[in-house]
Amino acid sequence: MQGTLSKLKAQLTNPIQYQLPVGDELINLNDFMGKTITLTHTGNIFCSNCGKKTKKSYSQGHCFVCMKKLASCDMCIMKPETCHYDQGTCREPEWGENNCFVPHYVYLANTSGLKVGITRHTQIPTRWIDQGATQALPIFKVQTRLQSGLVEVALAEFIADKTNWRNMLKGISVDADLKVAAAQLIPQIQAKLDELAELFGATAIEKLDEDVIDLSFPVETFPSKVTSFNFDKNPEVSGVLQGIKGQYLIFDTGVINIRKFTSYEVSFAEL
Repeated sequence: MQGTLSKLKAQLTNPIQYQLPVGDELINLNDFMGKTITLTHTGNIFCSNCGKKTKKSYSQGHCFVCMKKLASCDMCIMKPETCHYDQGTCREPEWGENNCFVPHYVYLANTSGLKVGITRHTQIPTRWIDQGATQALPIFKVQTRLQSGLVEVALAEFIADKTNWRNMLKGISVDADLKVAAAQLIPQIQAKLDELAELFGATAIEKLDEDVIDLSFPVETFPSKVTSFNFDKNPEVSGVLQGIKGQYLIFDTGVINIRKFTSYEVSFAEL
């Protein structure tokens, strides 16, 4: 089987069910747990937007031209608090209206520890699965991506906003009561919340009272030491599949971040 890689698809079950897109085919990865599989990079990379062959992948699967012109590749996607739509400089205003001016959630998650994050309403629970979170709790619903970014920045003064991916893959995390954490954190940013309500309107930011979501990943063995595969350095990834967490495949020989190699053409084989 041969084709270009796309990010892992996942379904929230117990454990999470993963599929690996290779071209137009979807491989049910859970069926290969405990088996030896090989991914071999052909040397070709095809832009996920325009389809043209590119020597290097930018912004997870784009050629340089598309990376520079697409709104989805702009820095404000990584840092939504820097949204510049109101300045008239959005790369694709219609895309921004459809993707950024829609409901977003601010959440707490337990990945390698407690963290804060944001996601579009359409990306629940996908975002939490992609981060390898074992627990997640939405705490605010807001009207736009910009607003979610501003709330996240306020909370990030008190807790992490990034995942320690190595600890996440090792299965290292601290026990966290997300409800208690939210109750302690929210009062600390109340002044900022009041400021944002004054700026965007009283209904722009809605405090939520949701249940904690638990997530279970198909991992038979966590690695004690994390060694990463890189198709740019070695075209072959091979080993016994011992787990899948976040966007990572965990082999007895190392790990690989599938999302990082979006648009890389590979062949898939079971040995």
